Amino acid sequence: MSTTRPLTGSPTVLPIIGQAERRGRRWLRVRLPQRPDGSKGWITAGGVTLGEDPWHVAIDRAERTATIYYRGRVVRTFRVVVGKPSTPTPAGEFFLAEIVYEGYGVTTGPYALATSAYSNVLKQFDGGPGQVALHGLIGLAGTPGQAVSHGCVRFYDRDITWLAKRLTPGTPITIT
Repeated sequence: MSTTRPLTGSPTVLPIIGQAERRGRRWLRVRLPQRPDGSKGWITAGGVTLGEDPWHVAIDRAERTATIYYRGRVVRTFRVVVGKPSTPTPAGEFFLAEIVYEGYGVTTGPYALATSAYSNVLKQFDGGPGQVALHGLIGLAGTPGQAVSHGCVRFYDRDITWLAKRLTPGTPITIT
């Protein structure tokens, strides 16, 4: 696992889901931002900076909503575009891997929040590895409330900007 993210060069942040001690060394069980979805691994605790994330994003594909929690309380709910039946948004427990500023007026901009989820249908998409992102919808088909994407979750620009200003890498994302 690289110590930096491929798109931004920012430090890699991994959610800790367990820990153990073996032969005097502390190990952390972490979620990994790679295929297959739900990948987990062990890393040594040495040199790791620990932190907590008060945010949580819950995406409901059937309702086509994203509910945002802060310290367990709902603070916002957004209508979103989700994957169409032939390229569905994958379900599971994921996390925010990195935040990419793409600019206003740019397709998928102004922000793309790359997740640890990957398409179960597309092994590659638009030159990338089929990684699922939360992003804007300028220049793309569909309006929030529809299922027309290739698997990514699309937000109005103001909504994805609101998220990008608050969330950080490691934020948990649940997709049902």
